Amino acid sequence: MSVQFGKWNLDGKPPDRGYVENVQRIIAPYAPDGAGSFMGESISLHFQAFHTTKDSRAASQPYVTSSVVVTWDGRLDNRAELIGQMRDALTNDSSDVAIAAAAYAKWGITAFGKLVGDWAFVIWDRKTQSLILAKDFVGTRSLYYSADNDHITWSTLLDPLVLLATKSFSLSTEYIAGSLSYLPAASLTPFAGICAVSPSCYVLLEKRRQTTWKYWDFDPNTRIRYHIDGEYEEHFRSVFRQSVCRRLRSDAPVLAELSGGMDSSSIVCVADSILAAGNSETPRLDTISYYDDAEPGWNDRPYFELVERHRGLSGCHMDVGWRNSFRINFGDGRFSPVPVAPGYSPEFHEQFASSMALHGNRVVLSGIGGDEVTGGVPTSVPEICDLLAMGQLLRLASKLKLWALHQRKPWFHVLWEAARRFVPPVLVGMPKHKGPEPWLDRKFVKEHRAVLYGYQRNCKVFGPLPSFQENLFTLEKLRRQLAYETAAAQVLCETRYPYLDRDLLEFLYSIPREQLVRPGHRRSLMRRALIGIVPEEILNRKRKAFVARAPMASFVRDWSTLTEITRDMMSSRLGIISAEEFLHGLQKARQGAEVPLVALLRALSVEAWLRMLARRGLLPGHTDSQKSPIFAAAHTLPQLK
Repeated sequence: MSVQFGKWNLDGKPPDRGYVENVQRIIAPYAPDGAGSFMGESISLHFQAFHTTKDSRAASQPYVTSSVVVTWDGRLDNRAELIGQMRDALTNDSSDVAIAAAAYAKWGITAFGKLVGDWAFVIWDRKTQSLILAKDFVGTRSLYYSADNDHITWSTLLDPLVLLATKSFSLSTEYIAGSLSYLPAASLTPFAGICAVSPSCYVLLEKRRQTTWKYWDFDPNTRIRYHIDGEYEEHFRSVFRQSVCRRLRSDAPVLAELSGGMDSSSIVCVADSILAAGNSETPRLDTISYYDDAEPGWNDRPYFELVERHRGLSGCHMDVGWRNSFRINFGDGRFSPVPVAPGYSPEFHEQFASSMALHGNRVVLSGIGGDEVTGGVPTSVPEICDLLAMGQLLRLASKLKLWALHQRKPWFHVLWEAARRFVPPVLVGMPKHKGPEPWLDRKFVKEHRAVLYGYQRNCKVFGPLPSFQENLFTLEKLRRQLAYETAAAQVLCETRYPYLDRDLLEFLYSIPREQLVRPGHRRSLMRRALIGIVPEEILNRKRKAFVARAPMASFVRDWSTLTEITRDMMSSRLGIISAEEFLHGLQKARQGAEVPLVALLRALSVEAWLRMLARRGLLPGHTDSQKSPIFAAAHTLPQLK
């Protein structure tokens, strides 16, 4: 991912070259392929390159025309279509940044909805003296900004916005609440005063005002209805193949994460068929798989080896056992702009980076989103809600009978489970296991109840179908996940998500829910469509479930360190966590009781992050005077799909 940065002095002062040099020192390690700058009377734009395509290597940024100066980080998937619409200004060899700039020149802000792909776009409009920051519809790229009275700064990275600021920032407690639960909204950062550009939105920044607008959204009125299942299956194969092909656009070998699950295996198998047909730019597809033979519940090895035999190629296998456990570091003082989520370790990142360097990989394909968008959760709720909203009582009765038999529940239980989705959560309550953890401060819980419950909301009876509303709610969860993981990224690579392709999602959101999930058949459409492409054993594999023993062992081994940490917790001083209740939770984990291990580890990660900020003077009024220990917190379990 290339780095974009800029500063606009609203008082008309020229750019400070010393400040620019400090910025370049911070961002250079994140993008090693050269830099470019534009210096205007009161504005400077900077681009630090990380190339993944021939097109990006040939383009020079910032891209300057008589009317705009732009920087662009991304991949355009509908290049040919856009070039065809702007033949007077473009050629087939035009770079993505040139196409994006020409689109803005032709259509203005409406151009953003026409740019299909993964991207973040910065435009300095010289005519209107305004700045525009925009991101793709799902938020695969990060883009942050901070607006003060006399200047505006923006960056792909949080680091320079925080470390080079002329003021101190207070913490966003909503962001911290999200870090401790279902992840914060994609528009938030940990620092109040620094915002993230939201997915599918653009921010217009002028001297005296700033506005945020959504430029594109899914159309709830789009419906796709075929006569037979085979037509849905053919359409799915077409759009899924297109999605994978788009993400194979790279002038170096592409690396795919392969867990042996349905998501990652389908990406690899479809990519192989594309490469065999000679329809891809990348010269080769490599795979990387993770295993831990010490954990009896983790049985992925037979499945990813099955896919390797199917394709006739072995990939890189990484042992992520206990000796590669990540460490929550309470001592070295290195700056981290966000709390590092559980599941990351220096050893893991070093191995991963070494493997990529050895094979020349810069692009990674991830299966994130597959389970969520193709019907991985075998629930009747969206389908029953649709029938209720449409008043189709005869079909409702038939479907209730089928789902009740499958779930072995009375039909009225199935009906109530769906009907309660129309009632505000505050009236029907939330399941206890989905609520805030008992060690969170009561006042903190009261102030941030919405985020601690995952921004839950009820379905509306009128308007879009409930299943469509549920799709958008699920997409928001994925956007939060991408925003959180992108901010914490530690490996230099560009991650691409075939299941989060705009055209693929438009198709999946437009077909009947019963195509995706049927009683006894989760992911029905995907399984049917990929017969003969993905090995049968993978398509029929049961849903993966895994509980690691190693985290619990760590609580026993490092108990003295844990108790020392809880004696004076920074998160307790800030009114976030009750140290006494948190210690009680750790004690239960140590004794092998059933506790939310991920929530415990997230709390430790937040505590480590807060102490780091205090040591660096980034928490006004708070210091961490303790001699800080280093705690080996938990087992690393990369999230694969």
